Amino acid sequence: MKNRFAFQPRYFLFWLLFFFGTRALFLLYQAGQTATLAAGTIAGTFGYGLRLDASAAAYLSVVPFALVLAGSLLGRRFATERLLRFYTAVLGVVVAFLTVADLELYRTWGFRLDATPLQYLNSPAEMAASAGNAPLLLLLGLFSGLLLMGWGLYQLVVGRLPALPAGFGRGRAALVCVLYAALLVVPLRGGVQQIPVNQSDVYFARQPFANHAAVNLPWNVVNSLTLQEADPTRYQFLPDSTARQLVRPLYTYTAPDTTRLLRTTRPNVVFIILESFTGKFVAGTGGETGVTPNLDSLARTGVLFNNIYAAGDRSQKGLVALLSGYPSQPTSGGIIKYPRKTEKLPHLRQSLGRVGYSSHYYYGGELAFANMKSYLRAAGYDAFTERENFPRNQQNSKWGAHDHVLFDKVLADLRTQAQPFFVTAFTLSSHEPFEIPIAPKFKGTTETALFRNSVYYTDWALGRFLQAARQQPWYDNTLLVLVADHGHTLPGRSVPEEPAKFRIPLVLAGGALRPEVRGQVRADLGSQTDVAATLLAQLQLPATDYHWSRNLLRPVQEPSAFYCYTDGFGFITPAGFLAYDNVARQPVIRSRGATQRQVQQGQAYEQLSFADYLGK
Repeated sequence: MKNRFAFQPRYFLFWLLFFFGTRALFLLYQAGQTATLAAGTIAGTFGYGLRLDASAAAYLSVVPFALVLAGSLLGRRFATERLLRFYTAVLGVVVAFLTVADLELYRTWGFRLDATPLQYLNSPAEMAASAGNAPLLLLLGLFSGLLLMGWGLYQLVVGRLPALPAGFGRGRAALVCVLYAALLVVPLRGGVQQIPVNQSDVYFARQPFANHAAVNLPWNVVNSLTLQEADPTRYQFLPDSTARQLVRPLYTYTAPDTTRLLRTTRPNVVFIILESFTGKFVAGTGGETGVTPNLDSLARTGVLFNNIYAAGDRSQKGLVALLSGYPSQPTSGGIIKYPRKTEKLPHLRQSLGRVGYSSHYYYGGELAFANMKSYLRAAGYDAFTERENFPRNQQNSKWGAHDHVLFDKVLADLRTQAQPFFVTAFTLSSHEPFEIPIAPKFKGTTETALFRNSVYYTDWALGRFLQAARQQPWYDNTLLVLVADHGHTLPGRSVPEEPAKFRIPLVLAGGALRPEVRGQVRADLGSQTDVAATLLAQLQLPATDYHWSRNLLRPVQEPSAFYCYTDGFGFITPAGFLAYDNVARQPVIRSRGATQRQVQQGQAYEQLSFADYLGK
């Protein structure tokens, strides 16, 4: 028979065992990555993860311990048993739901579930579209299985709350409960050390996946919700003076600006942002042939930059990097979450608006998604076209207007758009769930095949647009800027931190190009953040407000590309590349040519850019 005074330890043990089961499920679901780990490393995810498991279990046990205390004092008048089971059931459903959601999100995003999805709560349809290719029946089965496992564990380990032993006073029982509650402080803090437990305490391996598996999911979600991004020391690696010295050569030009690609300084500008157009699918950047034939053809008659890297891994981060020349942050949300900060950013629309450009922003989806609308409103576009402006029969089932419909709308409007104009169009069909309105080009139903066909469709729509645009009177005086918002893990399932995931195409084309520059392939190493300064230089407009952007056509002392992923950064130079984990405080990828100075330069860039973000 179970003793009443063993109830609290049993309850704590129940959550530890439940977390053991959820970690095992995570490792099984990510079997491809788990197979790369040694048996000892797999065991280490459980052993090292125990500290965060214990901390999470302690937090979840606070309320039940208080309920047992209240029941000991009030006796049968207090429905302790019923409240305990209700509380545990609710928490069990929440933890099981988070666990199952994390299984697929990690496979797609490469980091454990945190506060990131909360950015999209005001756009539930877009959230559902992002999960369009998730195996929902499998996930529902796993969710049900976790609930059954939790119920069985609770019955086996915890069971019913026994009554107080005969002759044992309520006061003595309450004292025992208080002592148990006091003991919770140790696992809550992760031990008796001075600093409470954090993620870095369970990072034990060189493989990021092993460290991620060791993290307790509920603890990670709550920690990310409560973490103060305003902590100025969070990414402090070096004295600021040293950091500035290391970053300065990345922006110090070594030659005058003499490269002229354009026939005029006031061309129309059509700025096309291509959703998820990874360099892996673009022949000109070393990717597959035949997936983007129209972009490849355009590159052969324009100027192709084939060594460009996205600043981040989400659309909203790419948007800010491209239009404001501003780097991404290693935190989950980025600057676009804070209108008071984005209002202080420079913006291409504003720079061109000062010299008489009219403007229009086109997107087939909801502009409110990920807080993009506040950023674009602050930029001052003259007009917006979004999902609500397209009839339902021109939209896919999840996300918004098909890309060829979007391009048709742009073409129709440009007939009457005041010149010179700055038009921004953001595609969406190559976003999950990869629904397209034409017959697939490539065989297969895998996620990679669906993605490949969606990129092909967007390229097809782009081809239609270009063919019609070349017949328009405005085209001869128009510069086309085509660039991706970010890369993708597919094809090949790149790990979240590797450079291949971030490599993207950048093409300048259109009638405004000088004939002698057509067909150039530029291997200049650079970032999305550099597009703004490069464009402004060609328009002979000042870029002094774009502190984190440089002209790709003008040599600097030390060319580089910097990108961020969740709590980490990548830094690429002609000498080599590296990826650095901020939690582990060490590089997790490092090519042979990467030097210690390069590590410090990446740290310095992240430190200064994050401080700039905090100061906005």
